[in-house]
Amino acid sequence: MTNKWLALSVATIAASLLISSPSSIRAAIPQLSVQVGGGWDQPPSEFRDVQRQGFHDGIDAARRDFDHHRHADADDHEQYRHPHVDRGFRDDYREGFRRGYDVAMHHMADHPDYH
Repeated sequence: MTNKWLALSVATIAASLLISSPSSIRAAIPQLSVQVGGGWDQPPSEFRDVQRQGFHDGIDAARRDFDHHRHADADDHEQYRHPHVDRGFRDDYREGFRRGYDVAMHHMADHPDYH
């Protein structure tokens, strides 16, 4: 009995996707990626702690720039130029910051109402 309901649910979802317009399917994709797994705003799993911190700080900086219609450049940020981390970790922090900044800017350019 459970298999019939599962099969019916899958068939219903598949049918609705087939009759949906391509734009409505594309609109659903970012929401699915955030709900399933890490989402666009999660740092790469191979990042170390200081890179993760930079990644999140870069996303926050990009959101502020985007919201205030400022020129998009990670180098313009004080946090990037003078990170508050030990001197030996500055390059790692900057790498994470730039990556987070770039990921956020690309995401917001594609989905301006979804950030």
